[in-house]
Amino acid sequence: MFMNEGTFRLFRPDVENPGPDDVAPIAQVMHVLPIGWVEPEDISNAIVFLASDEARYITGVTLPVDGGALLK
Repeated sequence: MFMNEGTFRLFRPDVENPGPDDVAPIAQVMHVLPIGWVEPEDISNAIVFLASDEARYITGVTLPVDGGALLK
């Protein structure tokens, strides 16, 4: 949802054709961890975990996979 031309232009209106490298430093400010954004694989890994036997006692909770953005 983050990786698109509209979002890049929103974050970097000063750059003619902004890309991921242009918005990474700004996006890092939104997280506690030193990352620009969460990769799709990170979301998939959380889903696989929740669907596994290891998560059998996890019920009715929100699992944010956001690099600590909710902590800010």
